Amino acid sequence: MHRILIKFTLLIALGGLQQLRAQEILKPDTRLPSHPRILLLRGEESQITATIASDETWLSMHRSILRECDSMLNRPPVEHVKIGRRLLDKSRECLRRVFFLSYAWRMEHDPKYLARAEKELLAVCAFSDWNPTHFLDVAEMTLAVSIGYDWLYDALNPFSRAGIRQAIVEKGLKPSLEPQYNSWLKASHNWNQVCNGGMSYGALAVYEDEPELARNIINRAVQSVELPMQEYGPDGGYPEGYNYWGYGTSYNVMMLSALEKALGRDLGLKGMDNFLKTARFLENMAGPSHNAFNFFDAGGGEELHPAMFWFAARENDPSLLWMERGRMSAAESRHYLGNTLLPAIMIWGKGIPLKAITAPKETIWVGAGKNPVALMRSSWTDTATFIGFKGGSPSTNHAHMDVGSFVMDAEGVRWAMDFGMQNYESLESKGVDLWNMKQNSQRWQVFRYNNFAHNTLTVNDSLQRVDGKGRISSFSKTPAFMNAIVEMPELYKDQLSAAKRGIALVDHSYVIVRDELETATEATIRWTMATAAVVTVIDDHTINFSKNGKTMQLEVRSPVSVTIKNWPTTPVHDYDAPNPGTSLVGFEFHLPAHASAAIEVLLVPGKAMSTIKQKSLPLANWPK
Repeated sequence: MHRILIKFTLLIALGGLQQLRAQEILKPDTRLPSHPRILLLRGEESQITATIASDETWLSMHRSILRECDSMLNRPPVEHVKIGRRLLDKSRECLRRVFFLSYAWRMEHDPKYLARAEKELLAVCAFSDWNPTHFLDVAEMTLAVSIGYDWLYDALNPFSRAGIRQAIVEKGLKPSLEPQYNSWLKASHNWNQVCNGGMSYGALAVYEDEPELARNIINRAVQSVELPMQEYGPDGGYPEGYNYWGYGTSYNVMMLSALEKALGRDLGLKGMDNFLKTARFLENMAGPSHNAFNFFDAGGGEELHPAMFWFAARENDPSLLWMERGRMSAAESRHYLGNTLLPAIMIWGKGIPLKAITAPKETIWVGAGKNPVALMRSSWTDTATFIGFKGGSPSTNHAHMDVGSFVMDAEGVRWAMDFGMQNYESLESKGVDLWNMKQNSQRWQVFRYNNFAHNTLTVNDSLQRVDGKGRISSFSKTPAFMNAIVEMPELYKDQLSAAKRGIALVDHSYVIVRDELETATEATIRWTMATAAVVTVIDDHTINFSKNGKTMQLEVRSPVSVTIKNWPTTPVHDYDAPNPGTSLVGFEFHLPAHASAAIEVLLVPGKAMSTIKQKSLPLANWPK
């Protein structure tokens, strides 16, 4: 009866996936390797050992992981304490500890790492549940416990092994069969990737004891995960931005890597071609200031991404790791040691000689798709001038009203910035209706989420339209005038009948931002740029910026008559986060109905002040 109920529930859960092709990756006669079978098979430790022995940077990373494991030995295990509706921080800390400690055990066979990992596993397996109402919590906890169970399998106390296995099944896999918890099966965003990844690990871990359940879970996951993988088309861009690339894509890679390793073959998934292109998108997303293009719900700092090593190995393209190589020198920092998936870098990076990695050849990357992005830089090898520029739509998952927005680096400084996300719990705990994406929802009253606080245009003090989308209509790789143009009239429906923004990196040194507009009604146009630099207004067309001993100048070429402004960045509501040390600068001007106007702004780093040669050109005359 119990197995019949499981089958029936699975049929319900899979009901929404009938539009996907039927695919049985695991069949009743499929055999998997014995434990350890997840990510790192028995005996493969020797390949990591050889890599460590041949490269000081890899040796430093290995030692950093071991030192972090030593620091965990006397800490109390994770406890079942929720923050708001989430147990997620506890799941992540459990994953970090178990993955690190299990790696240390596999590589060093020191009993202290085994004992501490087993203690952590038993503690979380004794929880009443893993919080299925917020299923990310279950997914990450299941992945954590499954890695520990599989990697420590032979050394675990048999009683412990049985209890851990039962928790994987009862607290991880079975809740994923219940319709009230598994809407992520039909999602095309990071929830699908993370939850299917976690469930796949659980199924791999208990395969010999629960073969029917495990096969159904894995076959379901392989069908379902094609939905978000197809979102990477056509160029590899990830719609949800930098940090969520690090989350969703990493779990997708964790799932693919583990299943392909266990099965010994490619899964043949739809969307794989576009998915493999996404490493180039991610590589281009961080500027030489060591800040990412942090649009949407992203933080500003760059991260070390173990998944990039999987892409580099898969594509046989070490140049994908140019930025990662630089970040690895900071592997001792707490920032990178806080990465829950860090030990995977030792698996996917084995055999890659870091010293042989060369810089990418292209200095511009442009992607279409759901959230079009253009990324340009003057160089990969110095404190280059860098531009990140986006189209897209506020209706995208985790979106802000930032269509047409951009960030800019020059001389090692982030001059034009994005405020990024605000901590979700800080808003949810104050009753903010954060996840309602409708036009007049409370979400768009949050200071950091609307267009007033982004480097874009605002018309008549109105919000951008949620149902609008900005599309990249053209771009050019011309070295002296790299550029991209976004068409975005839908964001200003009933106010502007035409709206284009073009951004160009000229002569590898300075930036032109040009807008061409046609009004449908009388309009006040606001041009805004956020910055953490010290701002000095020079005259009615010029603003000077200074930071870290460097300078940058904003010059308004047109229109002729504007009002320079500096708007406050202090919280508007009691739920808004503070934004110390920042400014919103720009200008306003007025247009009558049915009028045309061009806005042209130069952003000139200090070293480029004497190099400006480019005359104003209409967007139609920009190189294509």
